[in-house]
Amino acid sequence: MTKEVRVRYAPSPTGHLHIGNARTALFNYLYARNQGGKFIVRIEDTDVKRNVAGGEESQLKYMKWLGIEWDESIDIGGDYGPYRQTERLDIYKTYWQELLDKGLAYLCYCTEEELEKEREEQMAAGQTPRYSGKHRDLTLEQRQAFEAEGRVPSVRFRVPENKTYTFDDMVKGEISFTTEDMGDFVIVKRDGIPTYNFAVVIDDYLMKISHVLRGEDHISNTPRQLMIYEALGWEAPRFAHMTLIVGEDHKKLSKRNESIIQFISQYEELGYLPEALFNFIALLGWSPEGEEEIFGREELISIFNANRLSKSPAVFDPHKLAHINNHYIKNADPKRIADLAIPHLQKAGLLPETLDAARQDWAERLVALYQEQMNAASDIVNLSEMFFRKDVEFGEEEREVLADEKAPVALGAFLEKVEASDEFSPERMAALIKEVQKENGIKGKQLFMPIRVALTGQMHGRDLNQTIYLLGKETVIERLKAQSV
Repeated sequence: MTKEVRVRYAPSPTGHLHIGNARTALFNYLYARNQGGKFIVRIEDTDVKRNVAGGEESQLKYMKWLGIEWDESIDIGGDYGPYRQTERLDIYKTYWQELLDKGLAYLCYCTEEELEKEREEQMAAGQTPRYSGKHRDLTLEQRQAFEAEGRVPSVRFRVPENKTYTFDDMVKGEISFTTEDMGDFVIVKRDGIPTYNFAVVIDDYLMKISHVLRGEDHISNTPRQLMIYEALGWEAPRFAHMTLIVGEDHKKLSKRNESIIQFISQYEELGYLPEALFNFIALLGWSPEGEEEIFGREELISIFNANRLSKSPAVFDPHKLAHINNHYIKNADPKRIADLAIPHLQKAGLLPETLDAARQDWAERLVALYQEQMNAASDIVNLSEMFFRKDVEFGEEEREVLADEKAPVALGAFLEKVEASDEFSPERMAALIKEVQKENGIKGKQLFMPIRVALTGQMHGRDLNQTIYLLGKETVIERLKAQSV
């Protein structure tokens, strides 16, 4: 019988959900769902000094926002908990004690100063820094002497000498490491907290993790983890190390790179749609068959194939993200987009914090006018700025339109009809423009262009009748009069 697929995303609560971590979570989720397996979220919080307040909550909140669901974690439990590492310390102790009892690990009393001095001497001699193993075989008397000095030991794993570790990576193919230049490494720090490479093995084995999909920056950790699996007599999971995400400059995506929005919370704040971001992230280092780029969540689950994980770095293309998000915005319920966009107008001071029914309707119509153009809901502020300006400004081309001999006639006739009309609606404006056309023989660009330019200061724009309506009767009359003198 084939072993059940169980994968995990194991963030440290040292920060908020970053685009790279979100991709790791997403690929694990897609793989689990495609294979009919389980997706586990485990919190690796043993680096207590680096943990940030709200980091854990942010990770879970923004995975949910993206549409990633899990089967076991700190919030819903499961059969293999606890799912927070600081609650598993007694479990780890059992296994490091087993390694000590078997002589596969030992107590090391070296101080930080001694270790640093050793590193400096090795580097000065042109050697690769590694622990020399000088406390590998301490006698009982030597250990007691160190403890009498007040030294607290760490636990080091005894690395086998001149051994090669090989694993078949699902992305990279066969990878081999030799222990020749690898020193004995710490598996338990002096404070009794296990290190990453030790704890992750215990957790993955006890939680029955079958596949580990993670970033390629973890490849160097794999041989150490394989040694621990071997020492404890356990079978290792299958590994897949995904390529790095790079910017358009092909440099590793760094949290310090401010040209690219890095955190999922920022995308929510800017008014990106979670399903668009889900779609975009799924294409960062994985490609479906064919040229299609727009996929819903269920479709991605059905077509996700780990064999199509890229062997080349994934380029983060903000233009592609804008294109994908624009597609989802265009096809979304206008009310949903209005609810995302209106707060940006309020934040910019263009709309009051509280809207009455009439102002709410006006704002929703305004957002709907620009819905097809928005790459993010926050774009509404720049797109609609002409509706919040007191005066219209004209460039050279716009002045040429207004200088046409037929422009004053068209504008004057339209002004008269707007002033005389009891009704002010998009439909009524369309009817009035047709009347001007019929009565004055002015048509096409010579009619529509002067009206648009006089009212908006722009040669091109969205639906003219809706634009006139949203400007409001008072503003329309004022701007037409300014050009009809």
